[in-house]
Amino acid sequence: MGECAVGIFQEATNVLEFVPMTHLSRSPQHVCILGAGIVGLATAWRLQRDGHTVTVIDSAHSGAGASAANGAQLSYSYVQPLADPSIWRQLPKLLLANESPLKVRLQMDPHQWAWGLGFLAACRASVSRDTTTRLLHLAAQSRLAFEAMRSETAMDADHSTTGKLVLYPNESSFSAARHQMALQRKLGSEQHALSPAACVAIEPALAHHVSRFHGAVYTPSESAADCFKVCQALEQLLRARGVRFLLDTPVTGLVRLGDRVVEAQTPAGAVHADTFVMALGTGSRHLAASIGLRVPVYPLKGYSITVDLQDVADATSAPAVNVTDAERKIVFARIGQRLRVAGMAELVGEDRRISNDRIAALVSATRDMFPRAATFEHVHPWAGLRPATPKGLPVLGRMPGGPSNLLFNTGHGALGFTLAFGSAEYIAAALRPEIRPFAAELAACSA
Repeated sequence: MGECAVGIFQEATNVLEFVPMTHLSRSPQHVCILGAGIVGLATAWRLQRDGHTVTVIDSAHSGAGASAANGAQLSYSYVQPLADPSIWRQLPKLLLANESPLKVRLQMDPHQWAWGLGFLAACRASVSRDTTTRLLHLAAQSRLAFEAMRSETAMDADHSTTGKLVLYPNESSFSAARHQMALQRKLGSEQHALSPAACVAIEPALAHHVSRFHGAVYTPSESAADCFKVCQALEQLLRARGVRFLLDTPVTGLVRLGDRVVEAQTPAGAVHADTFVMALGTGSRHLAASIGLRVPVYPLKGYSITVDLQDVADATSAPAVNVTDAERKIVFARIGQRLRVAGMAELVGEDRRISNDRIAALVSATRDMFPRAATFEHVHPWAGLRPATPKGLPVLGRMPGGPSNLLFNTGHGALGFTLAFGSAEYIAAALRPEIRPFAAELAACSA
């Protein structure tokens, strides 16, 4: 590996994803949010409520990226990081097996190598515990903020609170899960280790699969919703409240003068604002690089299928409870009369093509787990890029050496929907003069 890659690796592993909060102003500002996915829209919602003038810019429509057809699960109490010590013993199978949920296509890209090395360096028990703690704090605030928004707007987004079952194939993986559960319980999560029979009592649709797993962790408070519907509803609500949207309008560059960003350049003209929020997901790294900042975010490509359930006569044949197959790293979430099935993690760069083999694997896994759930005549495939950091922590706040009025809100990985409204609270706190306990707590975790 050359000197450039080594330098990026050192930066990727040393960057503090939770950047200590800096309060920018005591008065309402014009805030330009770059990105109209769930993270950017949640931020726009929070800032508009605080009295700021808000502009949202995106190269596509609202919710078009990783928010469009993600796993739909809201995992507020079960946030085990992907960077975990168990990765080391799974690595040969994950990298070499044809059916592996993890795929790496090595490229002549120093950033890919740096991210991968940073990820492996984070696969330690101490790092995993620290990441879990931080994510649970952020997720708890996100739950409160999301529920407050739903209560105020009464939006229809196929929301359900039926809990989540994470299934483990053998005693070894189940034992590790119970260890993680004990850690999360100390941090306030309510969870239970269950036998397969107890799982079927909670979710009868698992009856066909009962002999295929060793045990499960049940989190009764977890929920699910259609992230894309939330995005579309938020856009309508925000437009009605005076938020300006520039959609189908890419940001081609940022103009930095000294310690500040003074404008975002677009084909529709320059956009000037007091503060800019970078919420472009995987696109955040490239735009930040244009002003000399290195953001440790790499795209983890994931896939999903959405299965129509209307034609199924037996109501217990499809799950009502959220289910995660820990071995295959596939999640199942009921959203209205549809079943969302999502999984896989591919380090293949910015490739958004839909792999027929991956979609077939999701269909096969669904047939295996829930053979009577659907006719599978109407399967809607999707692929998207999750913006991930090596440790699994989002990049929040100012970047070291970055402009004082540029805040980052990116790098949420597979937890973007779960953490979006908590991250928005953090960004909003940076624009308020008083230090809220939540923001102070996150800043303390960053030290």
